[in-house]
Amino acid sequence: MNQKLNNINQVGQINIPDMDKSIHVMPIIGQVEGHQVLPPQNKTTKYEHIIPQLVAVEQNPNIKGLLLILNTVGGDVEAGLAISEMVKTISKPTVSLVLGGGHSIGVPIAVSTDYSIIAETATMTIHPVRLTGLVVSVPQTYEYLDKMQERIIRFVAENSRMTEGRFKELMFQTGELARDIGTVLVGQDAVKNGLIDTVGGLDTGVDKLRDLMSQTDNLQ
Repeated sequence: MNQKLNNINQVGQINIPDMDKSIHVMPIIGQVEGHQVLPPQNKTTKYEHIIPQLVAVEQNPNIKGLLLILNTVGGDVEAGLAISEMVKTISKPTVSLVLGGGHSIGVPIAVSTDYSIIAETATMTIHPVRLTGLVVSVPQTYEYLDKMQERIIRFVAENSRMTEGRFKELMFQTGELARDIGTVLVGQDAVKNGLIDTVGGLDTGVDKLRDLMSQTDNLQ
């Protein structure tokens, strides 16, 4: 009875289909919350909740692969980069699937896996690093933002087929976003630009991850 009540509370249904326990599914949804606590009405993915899961994926011998599902508007830049670096260095096969959106700092998270997939109608927004709230107007502040931006550009270029030059071009493009600079890539556009590997859905992601897991098993 307690298990049924917990299932209803967590997912809104009594019976949950059995899952392949060799695959760990990790959602990155809403806004990536890092050093600052966001208002309670915001849907967030908390940085401190993700880190232990990634460590568990690496250490648990029963987990053979990670499926990262993204529908995020972005969020804390440092937290997002930290998550990206951790996913990149996991020794087991990893696949990302962008559903809905993988915007802003969601871009490096999406490309941090061994293979990346985007839904046909999903979008990814590429834009410069920006801060909200009080900013101290001194040269060091802008130098810090510039270095942070270069970290993102370099990470994306190293983990996708998109060059640094092309990423910067899309990042500083004018005329596409109202009152802002940047570019929105939809589904196939993200693949054509070399940011994401292929267009697909959940079946594509699971099949690709199982294929990578099978290759890993054969090498051992």
